[in-house]
Amino acid sequence: MTHDYRVRSSAIEYSAFKFEMVRDSVAMPDDGVADRIYLRHPGAVAVVAIDEDDRVALVNQYRHPVREHLWELPAGLRDVEGEPAAETAARELAEETDMRAGTIEPLIELYSSPGCSDEWIPVFLAGQLSPVPDSERHVRTDEEAEMETRWWPLEDAVAGILSSKIRNGIAIAGILAAVAKRNR
Repeated sequence: MTHDYRVRSSAIEYSAFKFEMVRDSVAMPDDGVADRIYLRHPGAVAVVAIDEDDRVALVNQYRHPVREHLWELPAGLRDVEGEPAAETAARELAEETDMRAGTIEPLIELYSSPGCSDEWIPVFLAGQLSPVPDSERHVRTDEEAEMETRWWPLEDAVAGILSSKIRNGIAIAGILAAVAKRNR
């Protein structure tokens, strides 16, 4: 596979919030050109936070595109200019679970849906957790206002994946990677 899929032209079709819909005209192997439309994403991070009892923090949040509440890892957009991904992960963990991480390390990296988006997500493993003081807690709004945090024993989280109680792809990848790392 040596074809160079050069972009011949590119145009932003639509832009809103922090996202853009982009149309690229791409050189194909048969000497043709095909348009590819995708979501340009600012990037995100996710955190597998594991406490001293080998439980993982999951948040239950409404996701409008699928019209459901989903169990997910604490996660968020890379929307602070210049902020390193590990700092974004620590900030999102504190904002969504009211917990601080004493340690945070890279676990895996993934593309969430490469057929329609360039979203790239580093997933971090967080440990040595402690509560954020009440006076420093983030005020949640919109869908996050009713976000619930639950601590799942890792084995229950794996069972939740296998029974489709946990269906968020990033959560599935992060939890399974954390279990694989633990078992190595």
